[in-house]
Amino acid sequence: MGENIDKFLVEPITNAARPATLASLSMTVLRFFASDLPLFTITLTIGAIMFLLSSFLIFFYTIYTTRRILWVGTAVTFLIGLTCSLISSIILLII
Repeated sequence: MGENIDKFLVEPITNAARPATLASLSMTVLRFFASDLPLFTITLTIGAIMFLLSSFLIFFYTIYTTRRILWVGTAVTFLIGLTCSLISSIILLII
């Protein structure tokens, strides 16, 4: 019985922590490197927002597993966040 309660209460938080960590890393990089590169700033900001949305969506998907739209939203926002992070890394390497 206690194992089910732990799974119900802890699993959504641990699932949401993974994309939230990527969002916080993106915001940290944004804080230190985005002073003079507007394209880099915009790309990294969009990526951080997408990771945050992905974090919220995976949290609610873990609670409401029958809602397919939450899973699709999680996947799409996470992939957009990864793409923005990749693009911002390339911009940082080029400039």
